[in-house]
Amino acid sequence: MIRSLKIIFFGTPDFAVESLDSIYKSKHKLLCVVTSNDKKSGRGMKINLSAVKKYSSLNEIKILQTEDFKNDNFLNTLKTYDADLFIVVAFKFLPKEIWSIPKLGTINIHASLLPNLRGAAPINWALINGLKETGLTSFFINEKIDYGDIILQEKLKIQQKDNFESLYKKLKDLSGKFILKSIDCILDNGHNLKKQNSSKKYLIAPKLNRENTRINWNKSAESIYNFVRGLSPVPCAWTLEKKTNKKILIYEVDFNTKSNDQKNGVKILNELKTLSINTGKGSIIIKSLKIEGKRVISGKDYLNANMKDQIIFI
Repeated sequence: MIRSLKIIFFGTPDFAVESLDSIYKSKHKLLCVVTSNDKKSGRGMKINLSAVKKYSSLNEIKILQTEDFKNDNFLNTLKTYDADLFIVVAFKFLPKEIWSIPKLGTINIHASLLPNLRGAAPINWALINGLKETGLTSFFINEKIDYGDIILQEKLKIQQKDNFESLYKKLKDLSGKFILKSIDCILDNGHNLKKQNSSKKYLIAPKLNRENTRINWNKSAESIYNFVRGLSPVPCAWTLEKKTNKKILIYEVDFNTKSNDQKNGVKILNELKTLSINTGKGSIIIKSLKIEGKRVISGKDYLNANMKDQIIFI
């Protein structure tokens, strides 16, 4: 019979809650949770608790928070719990002083099939790169980010209509059972860890920012389609109206392998009441968008409001 482990969980956002819930309700003993410090946001600068902290508070789980992971008092507190295993899901990079504490080590759950898509935003970049499958990987943390020995992997097919929101939910839903399977593997003496192959180049998943979320209309229509769905609904792909310099957030598009009949730059046409934009190869039809600071509207509504203007997206 598999013995119960003493576990400390590290996590902050909503994605980590499914794993935390599974551990909390399992035969294993959840000693405490480590989550990021509370942040102030909004007009009133109100304190917003992380999803993991809200869950932990609701279930009366001990919570630890710190800005300094090498602080002696914090490290000593972790050591006093005498945990068998630390589990990390969607959390900051931990120094060796922390991940080397537990008897069995520290494991991480990453939302890709490592070594592919190492980095901060694997779900987004799986879609942006047009992959047909992705998944979850559990591995032991070491000195290099996302390079540790693999414990377990579970594959998931990516559907053509998936966007970041839908794929995020599918992987999150998988993560609860997956974390328990990973713990079982660690307890199985016959389980073999898998070294990550670093002999060839793999896709990476860098943190998203203003620069790498802007649409490049010179790319193919299919590439832009994947780019938009990989960023929808957050943080959202964007472009600019050339005439007004207004930022336009693009939420949903479709693509055509054939270009429309407009050859002078990237322009919006009103054929069949659709926004049809030429790209480097083929054309993009915009279904929904938002002028920054306003509400989301359909491509047709945008057209109706700009019929008299020659609008160009850049």
